[in-house]
Amino acid sequence: MKRIMPVVLAGLTLSACGLGETAVSTAAGGAAEVEQAKAALKTEARVKEQLNAAQAVELRNRQDAEAGSQ
Repeated sequence: MKRIMPVVLAGLTLSACGLGETAVSTAAGGAAEVEQAKAALKTEARVKEQLNAAQAVELRNRQDAEAGSQ
């Protein structure tokens, strides 16, 4: 029994290292996904702003054309 305990403890210690490593990898992957989501939201907001600006320019051009034809 005394000889088995150190072997069991060593096995538990080594297996715990793998679990800790997996947890760190998972956390790092999750953080990367959060950063990607934030970047995607910023890109979406920038594209919406550009679309709104293009629509405003188009509206002005249409109004100018209508005013010029009268």
